[in-house]
Amino acid sequence: MVGECGHAWRVAYSFWNTLSGVGAGAQSSDEYAMKLQKQLDDRYPQPQHIIEYTYDLIQRGKLTFDKSENDDRTVTFHDSCNVARATNMGGIEGGQFILPREVIKAVCNNYVDMERSTIKESTFCCGGGGGLLTDDLMEIRIKGAMPRMQALKAVEENQGVNTLAAICAICKSQFSKVLPKFDFDPYMIVSVHQLVSAAIILDKPQTDTTEAVEAEVVETE
Repeated sequence: MVGECGHAWRVAYSFWNTLSGVGAGAQSSDEYAMKLQKQLDDRYPQPQHIIEYTYDLIQRGKLTFDKSENDDRTVTFHDSCNVARATNMGGIEGGQFILPREVIKAVCNNYVDMERSTIKESTFCCGGGGGLLTDDLMEIRIKGAMPRMQALKAVEENQGVNTLAAICAICKSQFSKVLPKFDFDPYMIVSVHQLVSAAIILDKPQTDTTEAVEAEVVETE
């Protein structure tokens, strides 16, 4: 399982199946790969992105949400380079673009996309990739972020967007620093699963202690 990290997902998507010997029809003579294969759960694809896992649970009705918990947000999504340009998700064409948006829409009532020419396969880099994520290169980072910031500004002004979601740790770190340079709130950048956690409804399990107290109350009555 890969979390919300663009670089990790690109590596996992490109190499894990081969390294673990579980690719389609893959056979590995490597002793380590054979041992690893025995430890993997055949019920789950290898590799799998956390977005794929959450999307699958939503599709199967395993998760319940109160979308109104995110009603203070109007959300848009940034397609991170390593996910958008070099991988896929869910075994469907364009899944890396579809699944994150479907997860967001499942937990938020207010979602809009930025200009079509700036998202999905035409996405802009956050400006912090390629080893640029250091304060010594802030001037370059700000310039690199400008195209995305301009697209974000348009949906902020026209559609009231106040939240930018991403599934790459580099993008989130970059945006938290450069957003204020363009008169945005630095805290408007969130992970997709931050939105999920805000809306998810978790049933409180009934413990043995609770059952015993209830039984005692009934006996007393």
